[in-house]
Amino acid sequence: MSTALPVLKAEDFTSDQDIRWCPGCGDYSILAQMKKVLPEIGVPPEKTVFISGIGCSSRFPYYVNTYGIHSIHGRAPTFATGLKLTRPELSVWVITGDGDALSIGGNHFIHLLRRNVDLNIVLFNNRIYGLTKGQYSPTSVEGQITKSTPMGVVDHPLNPISVAIGAEASFIARSVDSNVKHLAYTLKRAAAHKGTSFVEVYQNCNVFNDGAFAYAQDKATRDDATIELQHGKPMIFGKDKDKGIRLNGLNLEVVDLAEGKVKEDDLLFHDEQASSTLVYMLSRLRRPDFPEPIGVFRAVEGETFETAVRGQIDQAIAQKGKGNLQKLFSSGETWKVGG
Repeated sequence: MSTALPVLKAEDFTSDQDIRWCPGCGDYSILAQMKKVLPEIGVPPEKTVFISGIGCSSRFPYYVNTYGIHSIHGRAPTFATGLKLTRPELSVWVITGDGDALSIGGNHFIHLLRRNVDLNIVLFNNRIYGLTKGQYSPTSVEGQITKSTPMGVVDHPLNPISVAIGAEASFIARSVDSNVKHLAYTLKRAAAHKGTSFVEVYQNCNVFNDGAFAYAQDKATRDDATIELQHGKPMIFGKDKDKGIRLNGLNLEVVDLAEGKVKEDDLLFHDEQASSTLVYMLSRLRRPDFPEPIGVFRAVEGETFETAVRGQIDQAIAQKGKGNLQKLFSSGETWKVGG
C-alpha cells in the first residue's frame, strides 16, 4: 500500500468565495503568490490556518481553502499565539495591514515578535486606511493629503521593519506586490523559518493611495530605487549594477562602481545574522539618498515561545503528576452558599 503524500496544487487552496477587493488592488497579487507557494510548502489545507484582524487585507482567510479566523481589530496576534500554543503542529499565518497591526494592534504585534512564536506574519502596507475609505495610517508619509488630513499628515510615520528589529524578531523581510517572483520566494523563506517570521509587503491601494510605491513597482525605476538584499553578496544596485553601498565608519554611503575606484570587495556584504545595529541601519535607508532594501533583513535561530511553554508544562507534570481540574476547583479556601 502506497504511503506517498498527495501532490498539492494551487487549486487545493482556492476557496469558492467571490473576492471582494477593488479591481487592480495589490492584494490580488499577494493572494496569488500565497496560493502558489502553499503547495510548495507541503502542508495540507486542513493543517493550515490564516488569522486576520480588520481591514481590506483581513478578508484574506475567506479566499483560501484552509481553516481561518477573521478576528477583531489588531488582535490577530493574540488569537494566533493561543492557537499555536495549543496546536503546535499547525501552520499558522497572520494576515494584517499597516493600520490593523501598527495602530490598535501595535502592542500585540510587538509582543508576538519578541516571543518568537513559530508562525508567519504578512503585513500589507499601503500607507492608508482602505476599508474605512482613505484616512491616514501609522505608515502614511508626512505631508500626505488624506480624507482625515486635508492639510497633510503631521505624524512621523512608523517603519515596520525598524519596529520588528527593535522587538528582536528572528526573521524580518520586505517584498513588493508587483515583484511576483521575489514575493513568492520571500513567502517561502518565511514559511521555512522556525520562529516568528515577519514579511512587510509594499502593496498598492489604487483607490485611496495609488502609486505610493510606484518607484519600487515600476520596472523602469525599481532597479535604481531599491536594492535586493542577498545573504553573503555585496550590496550592489542600479539598472547597470554600477552602484553600491559601503560602510564608512559608522555610516552607510552610496558609491559609484563605474569609475573603478571602488571595488566590490570594498562594499558592505549582506549578512542575515549580522548585529541588530547594522540591520537597523539598513531598515532606515530611504529615498532619495539611498535605495530602499527588499529581501531578508534578518534570519536567526532561537527557541520558540510554544516550545518553551510546553517544556514548562512537561516539567510540571513530571514533578507533580498530571493535573486534576476537579481537585483544583475543590482546593484552597472553598465555601458553600446555602439556600
